[in-house]
Amino acid sequence: MSKEKINKIEIKLVKSAIGYNSKKKKTLEALGLRKMNSKVVKVKNSSINGMLKQVFHLVEVKELS
Repeated sequence: MSKEKINKIEIKLVKSAIGYNSKKKKTLEALGLRKMNSKVVKVKNSSINGMLKQVFHLVEVKELS
């Protein structure tokens, strides 16, 4: 069994979704972000990257090693 490095990212909600359309709000909810300054750790993959592109102006993303 080979050991592969799993890329993880930490996502933090830094701006409120009030005033944005419901698609953005549902994307944040799907990422697990419900309250301001909440953080989640996700495995970096194409589906998560697509979600982050939709809400890049509302979140901070940090690579974890």
